Amino acid sequence: METTLIILKPDAVQRGLMGRIITRFEDKGLQIVGGKLMQISQELAAQHYKDHASKPFYAGLVRFMTSSPVFVLAIRGNSAISVCRNMMGATFGSKAASGTIRGDFGVSNSYNLVHGSDSPEAAAREISLFFKSGEVLEFKRAGECWVYDLSGGKAE
Repeated sequence: METTLIILKPDAVQRGLMGRIITRFEDKGLQIVGGKLMQISQELAAQHYKDHASKPFYAGLVRFMTSSPVFVLAIRGNSAISVCRNMMGATFGSKAASGTIRGDFGVSNSYNLVHGSDSPEAAAREISLFFKSGEVLEFKRAGECWVYDLSGGKAE
């Protein structure tokens, strides 16, 4: 099982899409193991986007991400990183396929509603930026056997 960081960005929060987006992840069978509404500071945004610091869009991205509250989630599941990224769709809403979060709710190439970690290493780093020790929970779901075929001893 992987755990990934998902950020519902300021546009998702301001447009009242948090519940609809979270429902999509839960409907897919993914487990929410951490979540909080927060205002990202300039310092946290700089840490989170440090790999983009030299890119021309960096200043605008930091300004956008600190402009309004965000909702951060830790989501767990079998191949959670790739599953979530597929559900999010292409980076630009205007190019994202229908049926994806960005394709169904977005059209902007700047405001793209949601961030998701792109690798296990990025997920671990990002989760540690947004969640303190103990804020990402480990718990069994009663219906886990109806989400994954566990008959072979591991989730399929």
